[in-house]
Amino acid sequence: MAENTEQDNTREEVTGFASVKSKNKTGFYYSFLTLVLLFCLIQIGFGAILNISKTISYRAKISTLTKIRDAAENQNQELKQDIKMFSSMSSLEGIARNNLKMAGEDEVLILINNNQQQNIKKKKNKHKKNHKKK
Repeated sequence: MAENTEQDNTREEVTGFASVKSKNKTGFYYSFLTLVLLFCLIQIGFGAILNISKTISYRAKISTLTKIRDAAENQNQELKQDIKMFSSMSSLEGIARNNLKMAGEDEVLILINNNQQQNIKKKKNKHKKNHKKK
């Protein structure tokens, strides 16, 4: 009987050691799964923050692009009005008179050239400066 009790004690120690091993394995698995879940939560949080920041930046870009588009549309309308204005005969005649120095019927064209007076003054100033340097 003493042998039976010793065998029972060794069996209990072996089964107790096995139960401790299985508890350690399940504890390790739970710890590993906890770490994996924490890593997943960190990834989800980082992704959410990144998406929110991208959304904010894209909305800012959209608002600036809409402002630029509106300004371009306004400029386009102004240019269309200028084209209509310049395509009329009276405006073409006015442009021709100013730029090409032309006169209409029964008109006398008088040209006053201010550039000659300015050129003479510049030449006089250059001569005075040259004399002072010597």
